[in-house]
Amino acid sequence: SSSSSSKRSNSNSKRSSSSSSRRSLPDSLLLSLPSSPPHRMELLAAALSAACALDHEGSAESVAGARSAGSESPSMAGPVPIPEESPVLQDCSAAFPEGLQMIHPMTADSWKNFIEQIGLLYQEYRDKSTRQEIETRRLQDSQTDTEECTAIEETPSEKESTVENKAVPQINLLRNSTSRFNLWQDLPEVRSSGVLNILQPDEIKLQEAMFELVTSEASYYKSLNLLIYHFMENERLKKILHPSEAHILFSNVLDVMAVSERFLLDLEKRLEENIVISDVCDIVYHHTNHFSVYVTYVSNQTYQERAYKQLLQDKPAFREVLSQLEMDPKCKGLPFSSFLILPFQRITRLKLLVQNILKKVEEKSEREITALEAHKELETVVKACNEGVRKMSRTEQMISIQKKLEFKIKSVPIISHSRWLLKQGDLQQMNGPKTSRTLRTKKLFREIYLFLFNDLLVLCRQIPGDKYQVFDSAPRGLLRVEELEDQGQSLANVFILRLLENADDREVSYMLKASSQSEMKRWMILLAPNRRTKFVSFTSRLMDCPQIQCVHPYVAQQPDELSLELADVLNILEKTDDGWIFGERLHDQERGWFPSSMGEEILNPKIRSQNLKECFRVHKTDDSQRRKMGSRNKQ
Repeated sequence: SSSSSSKRSNSNSKRSSSSSSRRSLPDSLLLSLPSSPPHRMELLAAALSAACALDHEGSAESVAGARSAGSESPSMAGPVPIPEESPVLQDCSAAFPEGLQMIHPMTADSWKNFIEQIGLLYQEYRDKSTRQEIETRRLQDSQTDTEECTAIEETPSEKESTVENKAVPQINLLRNSTSRFNLWQDLPEVRSSGVLNILQPDEIKLQEAMFELVTSEASYYKSLNLLIYHFMENERLKKILHPSEAHILFSNVLDVMAVSERFLLDLEKRLEENIVISDVCDIVYHHTNHFSVYVTYVSNQTYQERAYKQLLQDKPAFREVLSQLEMDPKCKGLPFSSFLILPFQRITRLKLLVQNILKKVEEKSEREITALEAHKELETVVKACNEGVRKMSRTEQMISIQKKLEFKIKSVPIISHSRWLLKQGDLQQMNGPKTSRTLRTKKLFREIYLFLFNDLLVLCRQIPGDKYQVFDSAPRGLLRVEELEDQGQSLANVFILRLLENADDREVSYMLKASSQSEMKRWMILLAPNRRTKFVSFTSRLMDCPQIQCVHPYVAQQPDELSLELADVLNILEKTDDGWIFGERLHDQERGWFPSSMGEEILNPKIRSQNLKECFRVHKTDDSQRRKMGSRNKQ
């Protein structure tokens, strides 16, 4: 607790010193929303016209936001002088006409007014964003003709205006005026400037992708403030909770909010430099040094969930006050638990937003290198978060299993820091030798129970007292499986498990029967992980593979299952007749089983191919680019 207090005081002092040298975020992001519309910048159009007529050999400086490699992080220093020659602008000359480089920057008040208009809490923002992504893919997937498919991405109709023809983003978010959210191209300053007549459609899509990262961070910061000032700092709630309970429940959320605030201030500053956004991934990259606070918060998730359930059960006063706080209009009907999981959702989503930008930047450009840097760092943070959650739950699970096992054979130590459970469950073992498998006896099979770890298989029989007696074991690397051909109903879903070296240093075989086809497939894939699946995986680098898009979120119920978020796209590696799919998610290559009812198959081969190409680009490991990235040090 003292360590945590020290960290928080340090964080608060940093925030104080930081805010003394820059303005603070709009008050409306905390709890209230103003009704005033954003200020229109009438001079922008005239500025653009004048800029286009300038002699480009003059000494006018560009305010497109480009920075030389090795410049200080925006979060660590004041305004950075713009060099006369910018590598970003040289590299992106086609995307940034020289006229655009001279557009007057968006005023601080104008941008602040826009931020104040973001009335959506992050939970709403995220839900609407992913659902729109689903609808966009559905529309693309419904197009079977090549020209129609191209039309979706390029131009909606020849009858529309030139501006509209060029301004078709890949993701159209929340166009409803009542949502208080706009696209970048809908900003009055952007429309009046004339830039939509100059930028190419691909650049407009990129502007929208970068703009979404910024506005979603503002929405996230707004929700974090509600979590802290509406819930955590509530006096009645503080009186009910013991300090230790409050610490487990809210963890280091103050540190998380401080990081988000610094991040958002630098993003805000970038957008004020020019209405045409130069880049945001460089800011993301510089701030990843501070994102370790997310690992701390997310790693506490197991204890946080347990403490929350216990408080609801044991403290009626806590339940009553929380219910009243949730009913406040500020929360918009969202439960307290949806605020607690915000940091985990955000760090995962941030990686996907950078991926989206990476798919749209010019190949072999400075912006691509920066996006790859940012994505690589975010991927490291997200993996650390996932490992933090797993480590906490795995340790407790291994201790629990160890207590339940009784060894009939030579004892095997179960608990190990490098060991975790992959799957457990009961199967039926056939009695007698293989030659008797066709006999129709009353008890052809008997129940056994398996614990499969990442490096070990333990075979048991359940005994009274919720205990399991171990009768055999083998290293996971010495297991082989073989599926039997259909031999009638009694032998359906049967497979052979071979232990090349069991507890007695002998090779033995077991004939096992699963309760369903999906259960048999799930055991076989885990028992022999290198066994070829029905369909190819992401790593095969083929340009087509069965794919599915998640349209319903799914929470994994077993260790071999995969939790799904809306709009996740997965390669289908295996399917069963009883409604289960073994899939590989494209954005992180995580594998697992999930019900087929959670998704919709992507039928258009062009869309499937495009999904794979984009994924290969995001995860490419070109040596030359790695050398470039290695030469750029964080400031």
